Amino acid sequence: MNQERLMMVLLSPVVSEKAALAAEAQQYAFRVATDATKREIGRAVETLFNVEVAGVQVVNVKGKKKRFSQRFGTRQDWRKAYVRLKTGHSIDFGGGA
Repeated sequence: MNQERLMMVLLSPVVSEKAALAAEAQQYAFRVATDATKREIGRAVETLFNVEVAGVQVVNVKGKKKRFSQRFGTRQDWRKAYVRLKTGHSIDFGGGA
């Protein structure tokens, strides 16, 4: 697995109430590339945050149907991954702020 691909897998952390509650149980949510596999997601998290991953669950999120001006359209589909860490590991997104 090359390093460039691992850097492209994780797009951003998901910031929501559900993600915040899951973070208390050592489970973090990320927006990931649509073609990423569970193994790639796990290795990317381990590489970027220096933690050990216990498991990965992936959800395909369908885009909402919205109205853009006078036309109806659909937002883009995306993929979300819930990454569970082994006990004793955590990720700090605040960076000490």
